[in-house]
Amino acid sequence: MSWNPALDAHCPTGDEIDAIDTVIVSRARDLGNFEVRRALPAPKRQMVGPFIFFDQMGPAEFLPTRGMDVRPHPHIGLATISYLYRGRMHHRDSLGTDGWIEPGAVNWMVAGQGITHSERTDDETQVDPMPFFGIQTWVALPKGHEDNPATFEHAPKEALPFMEAEGKEVRLILGNAYGERAPVSTPSEMFYADAVLQPGAQIPLPDNHEDRGVYVVEGSVEVAGQTFDIGQMMTFRPGDAISLKAGPKGARLMLLGGETLEGPRYIWWNFVASSKERIEEAKEAWRKEDWANGRFQLPPGDDQEFIPLPPK
Repeated sequence: MSWNPALDAHCPTGDEIDAIDTVIVSRARDLGNFEVRRALPAPKRQMVGPFIFFDQMGPAEFLPTRGMDVRPHPHIGLATISYLYRGRMHHRDSLGTDGWIEPGAVNWMVAGQGITHSERTDDETQVDPMPFFGIQTWVALPKGHEDNPATFEHAPKEALPFMEAEGKEVRLILGNAYGERAPVSTPSEMFYADAVLQPGAQIPLPDNHEDRGVYVVEGSVEVAGQTFDIGQMMTFRPGDAISLKAGPKGARLMLLGGETLEGPRYIWWNFVASSKERIEEAKEAWRKEDWANGRFQLPPGDDQEFIPLPPK
């Protein structure tokens, strides 16, 4: 834990900053035992920096044996992170990784040319209802990383830079911001941070990144005289000095952004790629179900079922 004066830098407000570039209202989807709210991709914005997918999971309460149960499925061309505020989730992948995602920790899975994983809350020791709340994000890979082998990195909560100033706390999850750098390696410059603000507290957005956005997880924030509530994402033009002020109940925010990619990305099901041809190749590889010799393998210890390729 460290005090960071960059969090208390002068924060222009009102007429000192330009208008917000885009406001995204996340779309809710009921998955039966919990709700997902999707902010990215959106009709007006495919990505914020390299971030191409952004889902709020919950808040929910999972009963024993009735939690999340996502069977093995494939990815290409992206990196995933599920950041939890409450609860835990069992991650297994085709590299042989077998571990639990815990609140505040980083499990950074880079798919590259292909990986398969599952996400479950299958803890046999769970006897009480489990609160569950978090954000799942995908980061699109630069073209030069799309054909790389898959990798996985874990960083415990204690290893992440934690900064505080009057009325605010920031945990840096990925990349660099406020003079700090998170421990896991990233394929491009980016930042992703969990910020908690007390009522009325102000925080500037990092000014060293090309593209920047903010998602309101809890409470509300004021930007240039406008108030934004839970489930809204705002994006900002490069170079503008941006200040965020927490509302009367405080705020919890996800700050994100970074270097934009060299071009748009195609996204279909769980695949992200710089060309349609790459998507079609991955679809055909998953359709073949050749787990022994093909492009995709099932996770060891969770190889008895999988999600079939969607018809469209």
